[in-house]
Amino acid sequence: MEISPGVFVGAVPARVREQLWERVLDLSKDGRAVMVHSVRGEQRLAFRIHRHEWEPVDFDGIELIRRPTAPAARYGMRQGWSSASKYRRAARRK
Repeated sequence: MEISPGVFVGAVPARVREQLWERVLDLSKDGRAVMVHSVRGEQRLAFRIHRHEWEPVDFDGIELIRRPTAPAARYGMRQGWSSASKYRRAARRK
């Protein structure tokens, strides 16, 4: 079932899931793909990532997605002390 453009949800057997993932990889080529599927275990889900900067990492037995941090300049923010912080610092020195 497609719940949003490009987002599909369903319950399929493992063999069908493997075939779907192969098809996704064939069709995505240079694009990105993420698959979340159910597995046995405490967390009950696992991730598959293709050409994506986010990566699954194991954190004390729980698989999480780590998003790389972007430098502040990337979002148009200046690095360094804020104006308010500078004023507070100057006030303390008096």
